[in-house]
Amino acid sequence: MQHAVGTPLPPPHQPGHGPATGWSPAAHHPGAPPPGTAPQGAPHPGAAPPPGAPHPPAPGFVAGGPAPRAPGQSPPQAPGGTPATLQPGHGPVPPNPDTTGHVQLPPGGPVAMPSPPPDMAQADTGATTLAVLLIGPAGAGKTSVAKFWAEHRRVPTAHISLDDVREWVRSGFADPQSGWNDHSEAQYRLARRTCGFAARNFLANGISCVLDDAVFPDRPVVGLGGWKRHVGPGLLPVVLLPGLEIVLERNAERSGNRRLTDEEVARIHGRMAGWYGSGLPIIDNSQLDVPATARVLDEVLARAITSPPQW
Repeated sequence: MQHAVGTPLPPPHQPGHGPATGWSPAAHHPGAPPPGTAPQGAPHPGAAPPPGAPHPPAPGFVAGGPAPRAPGQSPPQAPGGTPATLQPGHGPVPPNPDTTGHVQLPPGGPVAMPSPPPDMAQADTGATTLAVLLIGPAGAGKTSVAKFWAEHRRVPTAHISLDDVREWVRSGFADPQSGWNDHSEAQYRLARRTCGFAARNFLANGISCVLDDAVFPDRPVVGLGGWKRHVGPGLLPVVLLPGLEIVLERNAERSGNRRLTDEEVARIHGRMAGWYGSGLPIIDNSQLDVPATARVLDEVLARAITSPPQW
């Protein structure tokens, strides 16, 4: 036997009005006795059903579907004044954006290159929605510059840190310091793809993004090629590359698994030198503090909008 679940409630009785129409079980049964009388042979109202008999339907339930509403009558209301969302024989009703606070968000798609200004003058990066990728070795200041730049823009901007996302993995975290292997490689790739999804969703809803990663020029498929696939061709890469002495000094101030050995820092810095001659904009921030580097980053991005780098 099928039992009805989630039957709608009758509308609340309002003072000065008679019984609500459209909710009487007799509405779908011609020949039913008038209200207040029981059919012949029926048990007295309030009497317990005989053993084995099914329980009577809940008040307001109509077999086969909801009762019809009179013209102009509002839908049945649940306690609290919200429309009932479940009806017998029907699935849930989608939420009403006007009453539930439901916000429809545009889906994230590949990010296109920002349009240059009509007069081809220097673009105003502070009022432009951008996707920026800061590249550099450990100790280059990528995270500090990205945070400062995002916090001081006139338009909403999100900082998406690859290291932060990678460290979401708690049990089973593959720390490259203990040896690079398939597990650490997979976790890095998962983190990059997750950052790319997040950036596309933010940008589709009008929020700029700045990402940071130690992308190597000798691994184009995993590095820039991967970021272009994850975010889109509108991603603007910029390289932060201070001198080796500077990155060694900054790395020495780190703690935890983000601090590398001097040998590893020197090796990474040497590989990053391959970005010279690549066509990507490079900022040597050896003698620049974080605010000054952020200002130079704005200038570089303004030129990149009017004349996008080929990568």
